[in-house]
Amino acid sequence: MLFPSEVFLFVFLPVVLVVYYALLRKTKAAKNVFLLIASLFFYAWGEPVYVFLMMGCIVFNWLMGMLVDRFRDRKPVRALLFAALVCVNIGVLGWYKYSEFTVLQINRFLGTDIPVPVVALPIGISFFTFQAMSYVIDVYRKRGKVQKNPLNVGLYISFFPQLIAGPIVRYETIAEQIEHRVENFKDFSAGATRFCIGLGKKVLIANNMATVADNAFDLIINGEFQGSAGMAWLGAIAYTFQIFFDFSGYSDMAIGLGQMFGFHFEENFRYPYIAKTVSEFWRRWHISMQTWFRDYVYFPLGGSRVSVPRHVFNLFVVWLLTGIWHGANWTFIAWGLMYFAILTFEKLTGLSKKEYWWGHIYTMLLVVIGWVIFRSSGMGNAFLYIKAMFGIGAKGLIDRSVWEYIAQNWLYFAFAVIGSAPLLPWIDAKLCDNRVWQAVYAAGVVICLVVSVSFISNNAYNPFIYFNF
Repeated sequence: MLFPSEVFLFVFLPVVLVVYYALLRKTKAAKNVFLLIASLFFYAWGEPVYVFLMMGCIVFNWLMGMLVDRFRDRKPVRALLFAALVCVNIGVLGWYKYSEFTVLQINRFLGTDIPVPVVALPIGISFFTFQAMSYVIDVYRKRGKVQKNPLNVGLYISFFPQLIAGPIVRYETIAEQIEHRVENFKDFSAGATRFCIGLGKKVLIANNMATVADNAFDLIINGEFQGSAGMAWLGAIAYTFQIFFDFSGYSDMAIGLGQMFGFHFEENFRYPYIAKTVSEFWRRWHISMQTWFRDYVYFPLGGSRVSVPRHVFNLFVVWLLTGIWHGANWTFIAWGLMYFAILTFEKLTGLSKKEYWWGHIYTMLLVVIGWVIFRSSGMGNAFLYIKAMFGIGAKGLIDRSVWEYIAQNWLYFAFAVIGSAPLLPWIDAKLCDNRVWQAVYAAGVVICLVVSVSFISNNAYNPFIYFNF
């Protein structure tokens, strides 16, 4: 079930809100059970079989949390439990996400003929697997109390706002909120506003950028780029906007929905396209994933408080895993290793701690090239597309289709540029007490909602990039 869909907006969400606030006004336990049931139904709507996989994940990690809490002072038992935690969770994720790719590569490089398993990918498995592991690890670290009630663990792992595409909510963030959150009108209003803004990002900007990007990347035909260098750049820029507004829009909707039910999730994006170094970009982009790898992989390996060779190794492991986490394709691995090389260079040279006038240009150039690799179906296509951007193999410098796409979509590009910078929050902070501004802001949110719903009702193009992960 998609957030930008009529069934979610006009059936699922209103019913859940009415039951939650009108029929279950007093008991937190009853509210939690209801949200768990609603979340499982939400997931089963699109994954009627794999909802049982997620339920198994919930039961297993609840049991591991209980055991880890009980045997935390017994080192051999603790080590065995952590080995089981990693092997089972990563094993399940690996089977569903990487088994087909792995067997294909073995057959390719070793000349074997091993039967290739055809395994459907459960939606959101990377997100709910990482959350499940976060629960057990945070219980062991005493950053959240163990949940003896498996239903509360189930709610944490399966809560529908962030279930399918994040943000990855760490258990320590909401451990107390599960049983002691307080709902109020202020939070509900702020959450509803955040949801409407996220819906507009997704439906009005990301979806329209997607049509431009898809048409540009589809110009690779029979090993050649059948378009101009200008079209290659336009497609790359469109995808750069698409993936940001697609993912940050979903995160806004998830954070807003959580707030409507009294939960406060951490921010997942802080205007990454204003960064002046690549290191800063990654402090602003998909923050929940970065902090997960930082706290559960990078710091346990020693972080930066080690020798230079070991520091480089730690960065290599983190970025290799980051690439692999995103999908079973060499493009994701290359994308992760590209950032390993860039960030290692910035850290070793001190560039990550300095600001230069050319920093933003340098950062965005590398980010755009990175997104081309990320978007491409294979490394061969990625190289063809990048070469075309610099005029190698392209059909001229610019062609009529570039002007046509700009003429058709200039308003969406303008909104994308404006929305990539913290202009609106800056204005809101300056005029927060101005009643005229408050009225204009409220009217803008309502218009955004109405126009977004009209696009949804017209069956507009509506993919979600991070559902694949």
